[in-house]
This record gives sequence, structure tokens and C-alpha cells, in this order.
Amino acid sequence: MSKLEVLTPQNSQMIFIDQQPQMAFGVQSIDRQTLKNNVVGLAKAARLFRIPTTITTVETLSFSGHTYPELLQVFPDNKILERTSMNSWDDQNVRDALAVNAAAGRKKIVVSGLWTEVCNVTFALSCLNDTDYEIYMVADASGGTSADAHKYAMDRMVQAGIIPVTWQQVMLEWQRDWARKETYDGTVGIAKEHSGAYGMGIDYAYTMVHNAQERVGHGERIGPNPAV
Repeated sequence: MSKLEVLTPQNSQMIFIDQQPQMAFGVQSIDRQTLKNNVVGLAKAARLFRIPTTITTVETLSFSGHTYPELLQVFPDNKILERTSMNSWDDQNVRDALAVNAAAGRKKIVVSGLWTEVCNVTFALSCLNDTDYEIYMVADASGGTSADAHKYAMDRMVQAGIIPVTWQQVMLEWQRDWARKETYDGTVGIAKEHSGAYGMGIDYAYTMVHNAQERVGHGERIGPNPAV
């Protein structure tokens, strides 16, 4: 599959690797709250576009702690694939889950994980070595133990043919066309909640340009503002 082909809801699958508190404690390459915001925003986008999603954890009870509850709330029915290896590709259950989706034409694997320089890079290189899948590494929904650790792991993966992306880029690539009304409101809602200044700009446009009124505490449009 050509890497020139954009991500679509039909050719993609998603994996979250070790989004667990003990792993996040060690992250120094990105603000941890920003990291969690980006991970959850990406997860909501995957759910909106019905992207098959794998969640994998390592040493949950003995070391790493449970997956972020905010992530589990997005995928309450997903089976969590627990491992012992730092490399998710070593686990047969993980390989099987990805293979099922790849067999349906979803060979573009979008990856968000901790840490970039360990769990992400070993998974990505091993997967690429053994299959014809494509790996899209979400840089701002992943984190390393230092800025250098994250950067050089990303550089190493790029040299191997792995594609670096950001979470909002992935979501908007899945949306692609604002005429796709079935996912328009969902995409805008995720952006408003998780995209920082861009989300604030959407609120501003709704209220100040389009004269929409926001429901306080819910952020939902309820119709024209009678005061304008």
C-alpha cells in the first residue's frame, strides 16, 4: 500500500500502547496533561470514525498501573491485551488483533504509546520488519523520558520508513471533507474540547460570527442568540 495514500476511516486501525500512569510519570518530552488530552482526543476520533482499536498494557498490577480511565471510557467494551514484553509485537494476541484488521484492508496502523524510545520504537520496527503494514506514529500522543529520547526515537523510526503524524492531523485526515455531515459535528466537538486555541476559535466563530448561543457548561449550540 502506497504511503502516498492518505489515512481514511476504511484503511486505518489504531493501537494504544501502555497509556498507563507509571509510564506517564517518566515522560519528560511533553507536558503530561497535554499528553493525556491528546491521547483522549485521538481515542475519541478513532471511535467517531469507527476505527478498530487495540489497547495493550504491560505489567499492570505489578508496576505500570491501569490504563487511563478517560481512555477506557472511550472504549468501555475493548479487551485490554496485557503483556510482559516491552515490545508489543512480541505478544501473539497483539499480532493477531492487528492481523484481523489488516486482512480487512486496514494496513495503516496509527500508534500512540509510552515510551517513544522503548515500547513504540521496538513495536514499530518489529512490525515493519515482519509485515507489509504501514506505521503512523502519533508524536504528540506519545512521550519519552526526555526530549532527546523522544526526538531520536522518532528520527530512528522515520529513517526506517515510519510516518510521523500528530493527533489532530490524523483526525482531520479521517474527516477530510467538511461535507461529510455524518462525522462533522463529532469532529468539531472533539476539536472544541481537545484542540486548544483551535477549539476556542470554533467557539468564537459560532457565537460571534454565526450568532449561535452556547449552553453554559455543555458547549453545545442551542440556536440563534436573540440578543444579537
